[in-house]
Amino acid sequence: MVLYTTPFPNSCLSALHAVSWALIFPCYWLADRLLASFIPTTYEKRQRADDPCYLQLLCTVLFTPVYLALLVASLPFALLGFLLWSTLQSARRPYVYSRLEDKGPAGGAALLSEWKGTGPGKSFCFATANLCLLPDSLARLNNVFNTQARAKEIGQRIRNGASRPQIKIYIDSPTNTSISAASFSSLVSPQGSDGVARAVPGSIKRTASVEYKGDGGHHPSDETANGLASGDPADGGSLEDACIVRIGGDEGGRPPEAVDPPAGGQAGNGAGGGPRGQTPNQSQRDGDSGSLGSPSASRESLVKARAGANGGGGEPGANSKLPYKASVAKKAAVRRRRHPDEAFDHEVSAFFPANLDFLCLQEVFDKRAAAKLKDQLHSYFEYILYDVGVYGCHGCCSFKCLNSGLFFASRYPIMDVAYHCYPNGRSSDSLASKGALYLKVQVGNTPHDQRIVGYISCTHLHALPEDSDIRCEQLNMLQDWLADFRKSTSSSSAANPEELVAFDVVCGDFNFDNCSSDDKLEQQHPLFTRYKDPCRLGPGEEKPWAIGTLLDKDGLYDEEVCTPDNLQKVLESEEGRREYLAFPTSKSPGGGQKGRKELLKGNGRRIDYMLHGEEGLCPDWKAEVEEFSFITQLSGLTDHLPVAMRLMVSAGEEEA
Repeated sequence: MVLYTTPFPNSCLSALHAVSWALIFPCYWLADRLLASFIPTTYEKRQRADDPCYLQLLCTVLFTPVYLALLVASLPFALLGFLLWSTLQSARRPYVYSRLEDKGPAGGAALLSEWKGTGPGKSFCFATANLCLLPDSLARLNNVFNTQARAKEIGQRIRNGASRPQIKIYIDSPTNTSISAASFSSLVSPQGSDGVARAVPGSIKRTASVEYKGDGGHHPSDETANGLASGDPADGGSLEDACIVRIGGDEGGRPPEAVDPPAGGQAGNGAGGGPRGQTPNQSQRDGDSGSLGSPSASRESLVKARAGANGGGGEPGANSKLPYKASVAKKAAVRRRRHPDEAFDHEVSAFFPANLDFLCLQEVFDKRAAAKLKDQLHSYFEYILYDVGVYGCHGCCSFKCLNSGLFFASRYPIMDVAYHCYPNGRSSDSLASKGALYLKVQVGNTPHDQRIVGYISCTHLHALPEDSDIRCEQLNMLQDWLADFRKSTSSSSAANPEELVAFDVVCGDFNFDNCSSDDKLEQQHPLFTRYKDPCRLGPGEEKPWAIGTLLDKDGLYDEEVCTPDNLQKVLESEEGRREYLAFPTSKSPGGGQKGRKELLKGNGRRIDYMLHGEEGLCPDWKAEVEEFSFITQLSGLTDHLPVAMRLMVSAGEEEA
């Protein structure tokens, strides 16, 4: 299949579209800024309350007449441009494909040679997130603002989280010989002013000492000091590089309290935040614990040593392989000890998982923000699809002012793509071309030259809470379109299979949860019998560890949750979840969520889903969830929690 690298089939139409948008943009920008000035976020309200001179209010009063005058002057040009723009949309392609070829060891071509469908199996990591990258005036309805700056910062945080090395933890203790699996969690605090890495409270107990193994004694702070963690990945570093952190305890297996950092240092779990006048959605230099380049970056972000790069200095030589083998042998036992009812790890993580393979995003509506996001992610993801959707009038659909908001990034080559727009949108949702994006990716080759492929479906369902029937219809269409896509793109037959399917994943913002009584119709949809939801026990019943992914928008800028580490700690407690997650709306009178904590049940509204199917996979293979996480790295940048899932695809002996 030919993938479209431009939105129009020829340069003439592209030039006409550029002219039409140049006529529209001034009016669009002025209207957006004018409306945004009258929709303040809670952060701006607090700033105004602390401003004795009311400077911001004065600026609004002064600039509003100017914006209005310019808006009126630009209307005739915008009308002419709109007529040309809407005419051209019938020839527009449904997406734009971008590839930034990487010939290094992390490139797509190199990744295909890593797995031949034999051996113990291969893991693939998926993540999905709703970013709320709308025009600024619309984004403010969700209490977020500065869309362009947020897009750049989101891209940097995702890239930094995914490209960091995996970390293996080995605990030296007289009474504790367990070996933990590779973790998403933050482990080590930033250094104090004396250059000593300090342990800080987190999801594990404080420890007496942290010993870095790898790179021949190279200390992780060296890269930070040299600017290597400033947001651009290190050249020549393999994405599979690992950092070994050895944690030593005292006698009795009870590690003592760590020394508090000096007054000059900043703790990774601190409240963070810059000066009062700083916009929290902009790239923060000193208080952003989500960006690896900041001096106060979160604990794990500063662990940048790569194991075995030089092979000397410490003791990582032959002996370093022994704990690795032990970790493989004990990994399953450790998980059973920690989670007796689960076969996989699950946690609230301050970072996107290391070695993230596929990223599915929703609400990337703003085209300029999508371009900024693409530019940031391209240094990690080689293949990207953006500007997905249709505009104007198409068939039975109403007029579309916004695209679908879907965005896809992959480290593996994309083979086939299909997009479908839901025709049954209603009210404000009908203005966007919400739909489903289907992708077929190649993840390997067998020794018999058979392609190993996977299917990924990304969607964003109808948002209005009272329209359960519309969402159910869209779930039906999602399944039917997926069946047609798999049939049309399959080049295999039962007698002569040319392709082996490794996984089938469906993800996105479904706009319903599994605990609300108003969402019973969607909870019982047949989609959940064909695809497995790792967080779900059954209709209306969640697993105890699953938490909501929709944040209470009024608390996005509270000090307790303004950094990834702070939000992670808050969501690990029941009281914190009640305070900062959105819960099903109460039909009884009595105020909002804050005043009815005793009535809240469950762990919040989980409306962002990651599902995997077993039907249609290679008969001798099995795809099982290895890890599942709720991610706080985008705190302050969106009102949703991203979720991530790592699948382990195990091949049978017949394919070996």
